[in-house]
Amino acid sequence: MSQRPTIYAVAKRCGVSTTTVSRVMQDESFGSPATRERVLSVALELGWVPNGAARGLATRKAGIIGLLFPDLGELGVGEEESPLYVDQVVRGAERVTAAAGQAVLIAAVRASGGKSLAYSVAGKVDGLVIMSRSLSDKDVALIARTVPVVLLAHKPGRKSFDHVVVDNRSGAREMTSHLIEVHGYQDLVYVRGPEGSPDSHERFLGFCDSLEAAGLPVPEKPAADGGFTEAGGKKAMWQLLGSAKPPRAIVFGNDEMAIGAMDVLNKAKISIPGEVAITGFDDIAVARHVNPSLTTVKQPMRELGEQAVQLLFARLRDPKAGTKTIYLSTESVFRKSCGCGKANTNSKKGSKND
Repeated sequence: MSQRPTIYAVAKRCGVSTTTVSRVMQDESFGSPATRERVLSVALELGWVPNGAARGLATRKAGIIGLLFPDLGELGVGEEESPLYVDQVVRGAERVTAAAGQAVLIAAVRASGGKSLAYSVAGKVDGLVIMSRSLSDKDVALIARTVPVVLLAHKPGRKSFDHVVVDNRSGAREMTSHLIEVHGYQDLVYVRGPEGSPDSHERFLGFCDSLEAAGLPVPEKPAADGGFTEAGGKKAMWQLLGSAKPPRAIVFGNDEMAIGAMDVLNKAKISIPGEVAITGFDDIAVARHVNPSLTTVKQPMRELGEQAVQLLFARLRDPKAGTKTIYLSTESVFRKSCGCGKANTNSKKGSKND
């Protein structure tokens, strides 16, 4: 049996003292970026964790699972709070862990110091659920050497990991087809979330699928980037209104962007959906209460968290089992913002629109 890696092995490989290794692990501001990167990478490669955490990893009896998600305040446009999507995923994860008599350790990973935080969390838990854009693929692979990992909302295909994903492409395809076939809209654009988001990319592909099937021009890229935030949606809406001919219908990659855009249109007294139809994705609680109510694609946000934790528990029970990918389906929710039903909103022409 191979010996458990030690702090001495990490220090020797890095060419630094054990004190330096210890300080890097405890203090995100300690050392030069190059030294920190080297120590963290070698520690992860060797599977070494600080002593107290190592005992927990060895016995797998911490009774805690970790959930890492990206600090979306950093990724967004001037907004500090995490989107409601993350909140619902966390609630689902907490529900399952509580029912099992365990706890969940939640951490928002920032671009700066994110690897150090992720490594610290990995040393305190029995397993990790890692949301997309939290860490690079390389860092995920290294952390998986020290603790079981389930990937949530990552792009499927990495056969060495368990995945839980939503069928985003089908959801966006169905919604876009509704706009074309039921309402007859011909001029449609898509506003994406952050660059690098697998969810946003899959939704754009579904949008393009419907345009192609209808014989409409298929764009090479989304019309604007809204960053998955309300502020980003407002910015994207102003950008689109500044074009020579604003689109007839806008498919947003999530509800928060759509709601931000609707605020811009309402204040500008541009009729929704009479002049511009709007749809979102997620079906957050506020979607039914905005004016007009938001047509959207409902995804099972809490179930994402629930299924990810259940899959992690299964992995902990049987570490040698084959990996599994769980696909969750979506549901279109047709409300007033696309033209289904009457929309009570201001219009430049002072009229109400069906």
